[in-house]
Amino acid sequence: MSTRSRPGPLATLDHLVLAAATLADGIDYVASLTGTAPVAGGKHTAMGTHNALLRLGGETYLEIIAVDPDGTRPARRRWFDLDDVALQAELVERPRLIHWVARTTDIETAAAASPLPLGSIHPMQRGDFRWRITIPDDGARPGRGFVPTLIQWDVPTHPTARLPKSGITLAQLAGTHPEPAPLRAALAALGLEGTMSISYDRETRIAAMLRTPRGMVTL
Repeated sequence: MSTRSRPGPLATLDHLVLAAATLADGIDYVASLTGTAPVAGGKHTAMGTHNALLRLGGETYLEIIAVDPDGTRPARRRWFDLDDVALQAELVERPRLIHWVARTTDIETAAAASPLPLGSIHPMQRGDFRWRITIPDDGARPGRGFVPTLIQWDVPTHPTARLPKSGITLAQLAGTHPEPAPLRAALAALGLEGTMSISYDRETRIAAMLRTPRGMVTL
């Protein structure tokens, strides 16, 4: 009897996305929770945003992102719903974990496999980093943030190789949603069903539990 091996996942967790009203707010928030301050990342000129980064062990990191007040407003809507008025109002209260990004080595195939549309594939570059990333035309987060944006790094070195070790690792990524079934199906199609657990609740919420030198903290 011949057996066929199960194909590997189309994507794997790359980074978490925490949005803030200002980048300084986001950095201070993460530092106060974890005891470690994220390091400066850079500007996304095409999107009018900037970020800071915190390594979470291996090739995984936390991205703190905000609208760049010194950047040029893009002709299109910014990624990750950062032009959404309701989201910005929530961010004034406090920074929030809003989304996650999964990396792939074949972004065209992975994007086509998702039953929920992930958007068009856009090439990006900052310094010597080059990548391709899925962005919906309206800038919305796929599945309200539960289904990841896809990224393909087109350079041999992952960004985490340049980040200092933090002693912080991701313990769990989870969420609640009033209609979890289609979100679970999208994750399964990408081979990510074990990366994020989604349970039913009337409240929509994404949370990440981190192991830190201070103990467990939740974003």
